[in-house]
This record gives sequence, structure tokens and C-alpha cells, in this order.
Amino acid sequence: MKPTRLASLIIAVLLIPTGLYLRYRTDWFPDIVNVYLGDVLYATLFFYLFSIVFPQKSALPRAIWALLCCYAVELLQLYKAPWLEAIRSTTLGGLALGHEFLWSDLLAYLAGVSLGLLVDVIWRGGTQKR
Repeated sequence: MKPTRLASLIIAVLLIPTGLYLRYRTDWFPDIVNVYLGDVLYATLFFYLFSIVFPQKSALPRAIWALLCCYAVELLQLYKAPWLEAIRSTTLGGLALGHEFLWSDLLAYLAGVSLGLLVDVIWRGGTQKR
């Protein structure tokens, strides 16, 4: 079965509540997993969002763009403008933009995009376009 835009949408929609639920179920995993699991799922979500918007692109370009966006959001955390801090102070803004830059998050984003890429390549049986 080949993934479609609808399948990518379903995965993206399922990743959001899964990530939020696991964020509050910290008793399920060791601390090291709790710290990075949200970032991994966040990056996987970005991969599938790019899969929804650009279904005609092969998996690798979608993965690269997703990773670049995640890295841009992380780097944006270094910018502490009052208006941006006001957005981050909201629940949705904090979840979407984060609060503090961490080098380790960059690795978690790489893992998350890699996870999405791996699932996509296995699902499609290769890296060809849809």
C-alpha cells in the first residue's frame, strides 16, 4: 500500500495527541526518554506535514525541509523579543515554538525526521515519488 496525502494527514493528526499524552505520562519511560520523546515526535510531525503539502516530492527532500524547519524553530528560541516571548507564554505557543535552545534537541529532531523517513521508505518500498 502506498502512502497518500490522506494517510500522511491521519498520521500527523495521530502524532499530536500521542505526543501530548506521552508528555504527561512521564511515569511510563525513563527520564532520558521523557526529555527527548516529544522532540522526536515533533520532528516526525513536521515530516508528515511536508508529506501532506508536497506529496509529489520524494521522501528525502521532504525530510530535509522538515529538519531545516525544526532547526529553524530551535534557533528561533535564541531570539527573546517581547512579542515572541508573549507567544511562547501561551500553551500552544510554548508547544509549537519551545522555550529554551538546547543543542541536544537538534539530535532529537534528526531522530524524529529519520523515523518519518524510515517509515515512509519502508511503506513505499523505496524512495521513488508517489
